[in-house]
Amino acid sequence: MVITGHWIDSDWKLQKRVLSFVHIPPPHRGVEIASSIFKSAKEWGIEHKIYSISVDNASNNDVAVRMLKDDISRSKKLLCDGKLFHVRCCAHILNLVVQDGISEIVDITKAIRDSVEFVNRSEGRALMFAEIAQQLHIPGKKLLYDCKTRWNATFEMLNCAIKFKDVFPRFQDREQSYDFCPSAEDWKKS
Repeated sequence: MVITGHWIDSDWKLQKRVLSFVHIPPPHRGVEIASSIFKSAKEWGIEHKIYSISVDNASNNDVAVRMLKDDISRSKKLLCDGKLFHVRCCAHILNLVVQDGISEIVDITKAIRDSVEFVNRSEGRALMFAEIAQQLHIPGKKLLYDCKTRWNATFEMLNCAIKFKDVFPRFQDREQSYDFCPSAEDWKKS
């Protein structure tokens, strides 16, 4: 776990620092997470300066934040009675929303991901794919892989692959073992 601190300095500039790297062996229970955060804050001498904590939406983090809120509120009054103490991570929320949207085209995304992997798995296939792209006057680099759990990586893979949508059917004509080419309708949906 990485613990970071954000604050506004005396010149009203946002400051950010990594406060600690903590190894928490599984299972990652809220008790251990809270203890690690509090220990790090104490080592930095900021345990009485914490106004909010931002974590993703895992239930163990909810437990950790609840425990920290209770511990900190015993020694000082929290801003807005602690209503702003637990701040959900906007990036995590955005990721959940986009992943939900991507789930609507999961079969199409899988076909494109499998196509990218198939082409890139062999230097000969990648070369053949690049030659077809060149014949069609399609500029661009090679196809990009994605990380299934990161929506932005999936977006980049789809964004790159869609530029080559006319290459895939021609590639399928030349490569007989490639039998999962996305259809024209799939490209419209992606």
